[in-house]
Amino acid sequence: MRIGLFVTCLVDLMRPEIGFAAIKLLESAGCQVEVPLTQTCCGQPGFNSGDTDAGRQLARKFLAEFEGYEYVVVPSGSCGGMIRHHYPTLFADEPETARRIEALSQRTWELASFLHDVLHLERLPGAFEGEVTYHDSCSGLRELGVRDQPRALMALNPKIRLTEMRDARACCGFGGTFSLKYGDISTAIVDEKIENIHASGARCVVLGDLGCMLNIEGRLRRCGDENTRVLHVAQVLAGDV
Repeated sequence: MRIGLFVTCLVDLMRPEIGFAAIKLLESAGCQVEVPLTQTCCGQPGFNSGDTDAGRQLARKFLAEFEGYEYVVVPSGSCGGMIRHHYPTLFADEPETARRIEALSQRTWELASFLHDVLHLERLPGAFEGEVTYHDSCSGLRELGVRDQPRALMALNPKIRLTEMRDARACCGFGGTFSLKYGDISTAIVDEKIENIHASGARCVVLGDLGCMLNIEGRLRRCGDENTRVLHVAQVLAGDV
């Protein structure tokens, strides 16, 4: 199975180890993984701010880079949601491009969902050990239906002990440009999320979207918590932590 890995901007710039963990997971399942070197942004920040022209240009670029792959895998619910649900809306006046984009978007999967729903992964390559709690990132949960898959995958390793936090499905306050436009509201939301993380008793919070990861980790550190770990689910599943 030939897979194109869409690394995402934030993973590339901030946490490249997540990309390597994703490759480890996919290759351990027998996939041939390729990473097109010309890939950049999915266009979500501009699209969410009303710049549909920029979103359309980046969608065309994505199409050119990834159309030849059997599947495209993305270690991000928000980027996956952008590609799968919003790309097809950008080409209503170009039927042929819309058809190709629609076909590619349906072959694009968030990482945990792909591992569980398509590959039916039964064994993990890593040996992570510890108690964790899980945050359901908004885009992955609400746009892609990613909830049970990461939990089922973590359950393949009996040394991963999952303790659910209160309101795991509640927003962390990031929301991309929302956190810039409404900083006070964003801070209040993430503070409640952190209270729930601490109340769970777990010293590690796991999630599937790097935007949420950076938001939660940044607030934890600014509040003086240097001990609670914040990890992407790919890192935990691959044991690369």
